[in-house]
Amino acid sequence: MIMITGAAGHLGTAVIDHLLTKIARDQIIALVRTVDKVKSLENKGLEVRIGDYADKSSLEKAFHGITKLLLVSSNSEEAFAEHKNVIDAAKDEGISQIYYTSGARNENVAESKLGPLTDACVTTENYIIKSGLPYTIFQNGLYAETLPFFIGYDVVNTGIFFPAGDGRASFAKRDEMGKAIANVLATNGHHNKIYQLTGALSYSFSEIAELLSEFSGKQIPYQSPDPKDYETQLKDYGVSKMDIWYSALLASIIRNDEYNVVSSDLELLLGSRSTDLEIYLEETFIN
Repeated sequence: MIMITGAAGHLGTAVIDHLLTKIARDQIIALVRTVDKVKSLENKGLEVRIGDYADKSSLEKAFHGITKLLLVSSNSEEAFAEHKNVIDAAKDEGISQIYYTSGARNENVAESKLGPLTDACVTTENYIIKSGLPYTIFQNGLYAETLPFFIGYDVVNTGIFFPAGDGRASFAKRDEMGKAIANVLATNGHHNKIYQLTGALSYSFSEIAELLSEFSGKQIPYQSPDPKDYETQLKDYGVSKMDIWYSALLASIIRNDEYNVVSSDLELLLGSRSTDLEIYLEETFIN
């Protein structure tokens, strides 16, 4: 029996949809935090259980009879404490293997900017490894679907205004990450493995601007402003404080080359080529 946590989220949904093409639906159980998320999953013919990462007793009850557990990362400020509850409950309930969606990072960077985003991921990875549970860790790179958040859907007319400097990053489609994870869950093995689910190539934003220029037939400029000027402009546009913080942080991480991680693992687990960023750019911003 396989349980998918975060089952109503984007990644959880992708994993479930691909898993439904590989195994019987009565072998899949969805975990959600609140009852308002239940209906859409029940409409897929799935059993849905309620469990809160912050409430270990609710997790122990939800994990009864589960053999494989996919832990989709929490994005709360208490992420590690929540992940610890999940891991401890999984161990207490005799789950055979835990699968965790972590984050990819370039570990060759001396002064990391990633702290707020990956401290919990790294701590969770280490806790899982020391737990004694058989594990599979997916270090997921940036979703291609985050690009509109960085550069806007109207980029052909506005150009790219994003303080990423000459930093490089790789991008992969969330649906393909979900498919790769589903492929692993549907098969046995992968014990104590770490996979980096990233794009096969990395790109600078000036290269992204060049690709968009080629596809659109227009010159798309890339401007990397001073980070403070960038934050001021976002504020003037009415962007929320949280979105300004998140966007500026990601820009600094990319500028620092910390998402410059490429791996063939995604294509290995897919059993096929992943979607080239060029195709995603053309489909999303041009067509």
